[in-house]
Amino acid sequence: MNGSTRTMTGLTVGGLVVATAYSVALGGSPWVWLSWVVVALVTAAMVVTTHG
Repeated sequence: MNGSTRTMTGLTVGGLVVATAYSVALGGSPWVWLSWVVVALVTAAMVVTTHG
């Protein structure tokens, strides 16, 4: 895994923590989770293209 993919993976995991904390503190928001899913899909695409 190169540096940018590793960074994106870290940001995705951090985003999951933030989205979960936001949902617990303020209630769930579909936009927060949609944003996280988009970031997760981009990260998955980066991992696949890096290893492929």
